[in-house]
This record gives sequence, C-alpha cells and structure tokens, in this order.
Amino acid sequence: MKASLNIRRSAPERWERYEVPFEPGQTVLDGLRWIRVHHDPGLAIRFSCINANACKECMIQVDGKTVYACTTRLAEREMRLEPLPNKALVKDLVTEIAAPDERL
Repeated sequence: MKASLNIRRSAPERWERYEVPFEPGQTVLDGLRWIRVHHDPGLAIRFSCINANACKECMIQVDGKTVYACTTRLAEREMRLEPLPNKALVKDLVTEIAAPDERL
C-alpha cells in the first residue's frame, strides 16, 4: 500500500510527487519524515513534537485545509501539501511562525 504526497516546493517553485509506504494510523508528518530519510533530505519541514512548548510548528495545508501534520492521518491516495498561505515562506513547507515584532 502506498500514499502519494504531492508537495509544493520552493526555490524554484514546483510540485514534486513522492510515493510513501502506507500503513493505517500513520500521519502526514510520518510520511514527510520518511521522504526526508529515504528520498530527499533537503525537503524543508518543521516539527517539534518532543517539546510541548513548540507545538503548532508542523502546521501546513493538506488538500486546501490548514492542519497539523502530526495529527492528520496519511491516506492511501494522493494528498496535496502546501505551506500556510498567510505566513511568509521560508522554504518548502516551512513558514515564518513568529510575529514580525517578535523576530530578532
């Protein structure tokens, strides 16, 4: 079983499609981490699940809806992943999370 993640990449802007192994219960973040380990270590994603104080870092858009990658279930179909549209893009799926007046 496979899931297909169609990811909007930056620099240059393009769409890349990745096939990832699918098992029920996996999350989109699991799929993204698998891609980084097995296909593309340069894929920019942000997550900090080990630190509860930094939660919400994995927020992206999946199929046009704003979600947390760590709680959104991977599906055995094509899923479209994009960065948040209302935040400044850093790279790939990573957007600026701090408010402008909080940045150093």
